[in-house]
Amino acid sequence: MNSPGGAAISAEGFGLKGPRGWAFRSVDVEAAPGSLIALAGPSGSGRTCLLLALTGRMRPTEGRAEVGGHSLPRGMAAVRRISALGPVPGVSDLDPALTVDEHLRERALLRRRFDDSFRSLLRPRAEGARAARRRIDESLAAAGLDRSGLVKEGRTAVRDLERLEALRLSIALALIGRPGLLAVDDTDLKLPDADRIAAWRLLRSVADSGTTVLAVCSQARTEECTTVVRTDGAPDREASPGTGIKNGRTEGEGTADALAEAGRA
Repeated sequence: MNSPGGAAISAEGFGLKGPRGWAFRSVDVEAAPGSLIALAGPSGSGRTCLLLALTGRMRPTEGRAEVGGHSLPRGMAAVRRISALGPVPGVSDLDPALTVDEHLRERALLRRRFDDSFRSLLRPRAEGARAARRRIDESLAAAGLDRSGLVKEGRTAVRDLERLEALRLSIALALIGRPGLLAVDDTDLKLPDADRIAAWRLLRSVADSGTTVLAVCSQARTEECTTVVRTDGAPDREASPGTGIKNGRTEGEGTADALAEAGRA
């Protein structure tokens, strides 16, 4: 799949405070384009807030950060334009009643309507339809989702997908926009060991294609990751040599409140 080039990420003393306390603070990150960055820690440690702040969806309170050459918080809108959310509960959930094909057609239509150039909107309808199908096929291939292997192929409802299949669909939808930065929450949630390994290999392949990937997890698969950021401040003892391990300090008390404010950033 063609990528516009991944977004480099750097942050120093990065923090976000909610109404009742810090969601996260003192986070340092330095990652090159095409990196796979794991935001690892227990639920409630501020990892989702950090993911949303680095993608321009939540306004940071302190420190500095730059994503794809855009500074935060000043360049939040620009960062949103070059980034895409995969699965983030409460923010970018799949509709369980819609089918796989319905999700894909809707995302391709929204992409053409709101994100493509004005010139592309003037193309003949048939040409636009072919371009949309091509983008869908490329994104499905990059996410490793084969519709023919699903229970009802493209007519399979999201509620009938396995957890790994739903993850692949969410990533495929995000990749339709060819982002420089892909953000994925709860990467390893409710996945058996074999599927967890497959999920990390999928994210590694997306990063290898040039797209920078942010992945929230409980435990990073460090052999696949370029950088691991611990949101609970603990060292990652399973880090392989050469892996960049960064520590951040979080205070989970403010996380829920900060998430509630996400739509206002």
